[in-house]
Amino acid sequence: MNPLRLDTAILSADGKELIILDQTLLPGKVKYLSLSRIDDIWEAIYSLRVRGAPAIGVAAAYGVYLTSAQLETQDMAAFCAHFRTQKDRLSSARPTAVNLSWALNRMEQVLEENKALLTVPQMKERLKAEAHAIREEDVAISRGIGQYGFQLLRPGDGILTHCNAGTLATAKYGTALAPVYIALEQGWSDLRVYCDETRPLLQGARLSAFEMHSAGVDTTLLCDNMASYAMARGLIDIIFVGCDRVSANGDFANKIGTSAVAILAKHYGIPFYVCAPSSTIDPSIPDGAHIPIEERPGSEVTEMWYEKRMAPEGIKVLNPAFDVTDHRLITGFITEKGVVTAPFFEGFQALGLC
Repeated sequence: MNPLRLDTAILSADGKELIILDQTLLPGKVKYLSLSRIDDIWEAIYSLRVRGAPAIGVAAAYGVYLTSAQLETQDMAAFCAHFRTQKDRLSSARPTAVNLSWALNRMEQVLEENKALLTVPQMKERLKAEAHAIREEDVAISRGIGQYGFQLLRPGDGILTHCNAGTLATAKYGTALAPVYIALEQGWSDLRVYCDETRPLLQGARLSAFEMHSAGVDTTLLCDNMASYAMARGLIDIIFVGCDRVSANGDFANKIGTSAVAILAKHYGIPFYVCAPSSTIDPSIPDGAHIPIEERPGSEVTEMWYEKRMAPEGIKVLNPAFDVTDHRLITGFITEKGVVTAPFFEGFQALGLC
């Protein structure tokens, strides 16, 4: 199976449903869901049926278009009010991934700029076109990240990645795994990819390992706490991770456990790169301490993946979905416009990313 042929979030041919790949069922089952109700789309984002910051943005753009277009009215004021209700509902699904609010705000900007110029039917078509544009741009952005990241690779490199930032996390190609897909296009066949299991939701085991193995890449799975062992043995030459939000100073939030990987990389002198679409860079956030961190249910730690509960009843569970990595641990950010090194804010500005 070529994972690049899997669509994470697209609009149905008749334009009436959001079609998503249910990633909670991977790798055992490839199943697509057809969604049109606001509650179902919200649940799909919250429950990680569609996940990865860029893919969430694409799904949200289509979702707010679909659920707004369902309103039968010719009154633009009523349509705008309905749109904002749908936007607010979807925006609450995942607070850390900035692409969610970014895509919804971009859709709202189209609404504001055109509400005095278009009829309601015309506005619906304009919003649909904008959602399509967000998806198409994401494909181009991911490919751009892949091309810049590919330039940092050498034949035979061992690449460590954490969580899943491959094609399943975007419209296509991914971010952290995009350099590997570009390498495959260039005929490289000797790269080695090491996938952190990524507890507690196992996106590295279920998704990254699935992608890389399906693409024919030499793939090795390891538990998160085995990363130091792999680095000490010289198995890892470079680290690529994705991100959900980047602050102005270069601190960034990514799947829980990423900061530990960065600390280890600094200790062992291994280059640590963050693959960051421009949409994840949030200059309104001064530093990582101001990035909101999503807390998820404790049952993901105590019960999920186990036939029987594996922890005592009544205990407290700390289950943040993300952690923040300090900018001083980062070798560079790989964006669709180039590689940015410290000082990061100035670098983002130089490339017009903020």
